[in-house]
Amino acid sequence: MSQSHKTGDEDSLGAIGVDIAKRLASPLIMLAAMWVIRIADFVIPIRFNGAGLRSWDFSHWYGIFTMPFLHSSWPHLLANSLPFLVLGGLVVADGVVRFWAVTGIVMVTSAVGTFFVNEPGTLTVGASGLVFGYFGYLAVAAFFARTWSGRIARGIISLLVIGIYGSAMLFGVLPRLGHISWQAHLFGLLGGVFAAWFILAWAGRRKSQRPRAGFTGTPGGKTAGTGDPELDAILKNLD
Repeated sequence: MSQSHKTGDEDSLGAIGVDIAKRLASPLIMLAAMWVIRIADFVIPIRFNGAGLRSWDFSHWYGIFTMPFLHSSWPHLLANSLPFLVLGGLVVADGVVRFWAVTGIVMVTSAVGTFFVNEPGTLTVGASGLVFGYFGYLAVAAFFARTWSGRIARGIISLLVIGIYGSAMLFGVLPRLGHISWQAHLFGLLGGVFAAWFILAWAGRRKSQRPRAGFTGTPGGKTAGTGDPELDAILKNLD
């Protein structure tokens, strides 16, 4: 009779795999929603794109939240899918809470900027505003890291992201003719930069200024805590 036992390393690898899967679930769910909507739009004789963002039409306020999930065509969706998954995956590596915070900030700034800057009545759909926002967040995140190790790691990621997507992002924010919404790109990019500053710098300073209500850990390496386990868990994701 043979027996097998899991080692500590196998347990650690399994835990890491589960954590990665949980984190990637967020951008994957968003991307899946985009594809489901596009398939439904193709199969059902109803055009969902009418629920997109219509500039200067305040009755379409919900377009702020629906715009990223709607696409005008299959090539449009295919063009956004890979960069969304790659850049979104890099953002969610910082934590699920941070991913949704960045996504929310970028979604609002991209939509609001497009709403007021575009010509009245213009309908805008697509996830490219989020793509540009994730790029902006990753490109500048290294400047707001609080530790040297964090700066080095984020710096490497920033250089890779800029090297791969930099030229496309640059031309994407320039005003030009056609049906491409440079407004969504530009304000999405600005939203990503703002998200990096707000989340990594401002929130980090708030955490360091919080009164230390308790300590956990060994006497040689104490870790500050607030005394509230749920709050400590949220703050841990904002490191």
